[in-house]
Amino acid sequence: MTAVAPTSAAEKPVEPPPAQRKLRRNLTPWVLLLPGLLWLVVFFLVPILTSVSASVQQGDYDDGFKLTWHWANYADAITKYGTQYLHSGIYSVLCTVLCLALGYPVAYFIAFKGGRWKSLLMALVIVPSFTSFLIRTIAWKTILADNSPLVRTLSDLHVLKITTALGWTVGDHVLASPAAVVCGMVYNFLPFTILPLYTSLEKIDPRLHEAGHDLYCNTFTTWRRITLPLSMPGVIGGTLLTFIPAVGDYINAQLLGNPNTGVVGQKIEDLFLRNTQGYPVGSAISVVMMVGTLILVMSYIRKAGTEDLI
Repeated sequence: MTAVAPTSAAEKPVEPPPAQRKLRRNLTPWVLLLPGLLWLVVFFLVPILTSVSASVQQGDYDDGFKLTWHWANYADAITKYGTQYLHSGIYSVLCTVLCLALGYPVAYFIAFKGGRWKSLLMALVIVPSFTSFLIRTIAWKTILADNSPLVRTLSDLHVLKITTALGWTVGDHVLASPAAVVCGMVYNFLPFTILPLYTSLEKIDPRLHEAGHDLYCNTFTTWRRITLPLSMPGVIGGTLLTFIPAVGDYINAQLLGNPNTGVVGQKIEDLFLRNTQGYPVGSAISVVMMVGTLILVMSYIRKAGTEDLI
């Protein structure tokens, strides 16, 4: 066997100078962030700038569109489609509130009462998302059909009379109504509310509840003073993950609604696909929706950072 000679001091790797090591440390985070930044620029920033540019153009699909700084497109986008903006806002807010009302108890039960079945219960929550969004929405056309057990039960209980008086259904018909649109939205976006809620609730130490009861707090007071404040990150995250896609959703309104339940997304689709001169106005509506949603979200996040939201 050949003996391996010990490495001499001269053969040891030379360490870079301190200035070079500092430069490497400073550059490493940017190198790691570079792929994500490029992705955001190519697939988010460029489309946004393209939409903004298209919103002030004029022309048609055959002759092309030219940048003429035609700001009247924004006047049309704001003044002509007020009903669609109103529907999108009402449906998305109502969907978010219902998802929170339904999702919080489910997440609470799984986090504190699920025991060894937590993983299975969470899997059941997300399993519907494994199928197509379109298929899940079309399924509600069967659930809300006039002869379905659900609709017959609601009719027998005279619930539909109340919803018809409120303008959410039409007689004994639930399908093709605002109620059907909201039902589809709640079903599709409910997992987006439950998952962040469960993550926050699952981190809460159960001993805090025991301490609350030791201080003679009833169950509701314990929830209000301990559980709710500690679960606020999940509430904020869940409501944002629900509201943002819901405000731009139009599949539910298109498949479960009627011509009187139109939302902004449907109008944008119509302007882009069925109107040869609709690109600029459709882009302007998109920009208005983006800016409006951003303002609402930023205001909500700012409010959520205080005790006023609790």
